[in-house]
Amino acid sequence: TVNCLDQHVEKSPNRVALIWERDEPGTAVHVTYRELLDLTCRLANTLKKYGIQKGDRVAIYMSVCPLSVAAMLACARIGAVHTVVFAGFSAEALAGRITDSGCKAVITYNQGVRGGRIIELKATVDEAVKNCPSIKHVFVAQRTDNKVQMGHRDIPLEEEMTKAASVCTPESMDSEDMLFMLYTSGSTGKPKGIVHTQAGYLLYAALTHKYVFDYQQGDVFGCVADIGWITGHSYVVYGPLCNGGTSVLFESTPVYPDPGRYWEVVQRLKINQFYGAPTAIRLLLNYGEEWVKKYDRSSLKILGSVGEPINNEAWQWFYQVVGEGRCTLVDTWWQTETGGICIAPRPSEEKAEIVPAMAMRPFFGIVPVLMDENGKVIEGNDVSGALCIAQPWPGMARTIYGDHQRFIEAYFKAYPGYYFTGDGAYRTQKGYYQITGRMDDIINISGHRLGTAEIEDAMADHPEVPETAVVGYPHKIKGEGAFAFIVLKEQTDHVDHIKEELKSIVASKIAKYAVPDHILVVKRLPKTRSGKIMRRLLRKVVTEQSGNMGDVTTLDDPSVVKEILDAYQKYKERSSS
Repeated sequence: TVNCLDQHVEKSPNRVALIWERDEPGTAVHVTYRELLDLTCRLANTLKKYGIQKGDRVAIYMSVCPLSVAAMLACARIGAVHTVVFAGFSAEALAGRITDSGCKAVITYNQGVRGGRIIELKATVDEAVKNCPSIKHVFVAQRTDNKVQMGHRDIPLEEEMTKAASVCTPESMDSEDMLFMLYTSGSTGKPKGIVHTQAGYLLYAALTHKYVFDYQQGDVFGCVADIGWITGHSYVVYGPLCNGGTSVLFESTPVYPDPGRYWEVVQRLKINQFYGAPTAIRLLLNYGEEWVKKYDRSSLKILGSVGEPINNEAWQWFYQVVGEGRCTLVDTWWQTETGGICIAPRPSEEKAEIVPAMAMRPFFGIVPVLMDENGKVIEGNDVSGALCIAQPWPGMARTIYGDHQRFIEAYFKAYPGYYFTGDGAYRTQKGYYQITGRMDDIINISGHRLGTAEIEDAMADHPEVPETAVVGYPHKIKGEGAFAFIVLKEQTDHVDHIKEELKSIVASKIAKYAVPDHILVVKRLPKTRSGKIMRRLLRKVVTEQSGNMGDVTTLDDPSVVKEILDAYQKYKERSSS
């Protein structure tokens, strides 16, 4: 926090650190570095008063606002480890993360506000902590005027902060001490707590923020990501603040109160760099150009894309319509595990070419390599392979909390001596990198990474559904959607009822965005003789490449393929009618 706050308060205390674009349109709140330090110290002293010490884990379940940023920084100041849980996650998902990390406290709001709707944050936390004995206190801030149930371990946060001292000496930390944990999906059903440490992470977030976006002092940096994701950690909070920048906190949605919201905000706050997700761009593209052209976007210098590979149509629209063909568009590739941007078109020589929809150039110190299926490095250009990184960099994750073995197996076992990203990539004739997508059973829904196993595990709780298999399929807006194949215990007339139950199970176990768009009942799933489900075949069915099924000889009974294809055709005809 000293690098993010104190150093700037000494030099320019009245510089604006955060501009909070509240859900209610046109009601931005400016927070200076001095004010943010004050908030942070009072919050830190409150945590200390209630027994939170160096090394303790604290869960943050809040929407995007100055207080949630102060909560992150307050943890950092006293040496506690924050784990921010996206406020769209269910009580069960929150409880799982609290339990895995052994959190001592949760910081939340009475309610959240998003897209004009109230989100019951405190009620969700109450539900979650019922099953979390490690939680001693729940700190509750007020986002709305509505009263919520307060129990014996609940503490009204602002009330305590007004009583707290506004000076808090920062804890002295080692460069490799833990700064935060952030949970991300893996290919098994259990999310993994990715650990980032102090010095390397902050250095990498700050440098990538400065050089990829050409951030200059006085610029208004508009990253519209939620703080529940790594993008919010690195490019809403830590990177911009370490650089003494002005960072926008966007609490709303791209379509509230109308599809012009982003661009109205750009005009009103005079945003210079706009960093968002392809899924939002694809959504807005459908509403037409007039929503963009209504507003003055002349302040924009750089546009950025994050969270998933951007398709050409979205890239062109973002570049031509939003940026009027005059803003540099950086398609950035990185992961929760990398801490910051690893491959992006900038920094580079001035005016160096940018190829649409391509991440292109590795950042300083990043050495990408492509590997073939025998684990050999592929030399030369115009080649494709598994994307690995050949040497360590400051922002890389250090471990998976409580499971270093899983960390080794997930990232370093497939290609010994290299970090395996889980993505495939193509190196062009000119040596640029294009990310082609995941190589494992992980899908990307609206920029949210989700292991298909997590959805399968959730649906497996239904007593009528002994077997499920989930695959991703291309979706016009979300990038990918989830398509579920299920086997029922017995013939039933209540198929639609069961499908609805499955959808609500997934929403309550994970989150609404994880709910499959399609659920197809089949007699059986395609399995190998050893009982492994061949999801590859199911992917071929839903992407309609059934003419090219590849090798099916390892299937226990190859006739299952035609069976599933017939069921899919019937389902499609029913859906379209």
